[in-house]
Amino acid sequence: MSAPVPRRAVLRGAVLLGAAAGVTALGQLTGDRGARAVATRVDQPTIANCATWGARPPSSAVTVVQNRPNKIIIHHTAFPNSTDYSLAHAYQNSRDIQDLHMDTNGWLDSGQHFTNSRGGYLTEGRHGSLYALLHGQTMVQGAHCVGQNSQAIGIENEGIYLDVQPPQALWDSLVLFCAFTCQQYAIPATEIYGHKDFNNTQCPGLLHDRLPELRSAVAARLG
Repeated sequence: MSAPVPRRAVLRGAVLLGAAAGVTALGQLTGDRGARAVATRVDQPTIANCATWGARPPSSAVTVVQNRPNKIIIHHTAFPNSTDYSLAHAYQNSRDIQDLHMDTNGWLDSGQHFTNSRGGYLTEGRHGSLYALLHGQTMVQGAHCVGQNSQAIGIENEGIYLDVQPPQALWDSLVLFCAFTCQQYAIPATEIYGHKDFNNTQCPGLLHDRLPELRSAVAARLG
């Protein structure tokens, strides 16, 4: 004699069966590629917002562009290659960048949208960038690359890489963050560039030589 099945278990089974049917239907409608897309969704990395790292308020309102960006542009800060890989240092690095951009360059806020530290910690750069990224429909106009500021997400990588490679923690964080950004904005992995692709600069140094590797790693993350 079998034991009666609790109503909660029956309901849970119905939900699981419904979910399984939905996945099967998705596979039938979109093929294996659609099923893989579900399985390989990129989780949001930890990104400290401006308030968390102690940003100053912008000197004037940021401009929100009512379109998705169509590319990512990689930078290096050209700051010395610190051996302090701590979270506290990452926050100080973000404050130093903002001070330089506002007080020396005369910009209204940090020029880049996001910053990646040598320890692999991610911070929001220009105010509003994280909110826009998480919602995936708009972007904040930046000040990181002439001619691209209203259509490209700018990522500053702490350090200078003209003759040395970045730490592995920075690289791994960059791959994950680029994959997440591509996912949120439906940007193809092929649309990841370096600053020097658009302006007369050495930025981002040897990271530019590794763009094919970065694109491939991001594509693999996206499935």
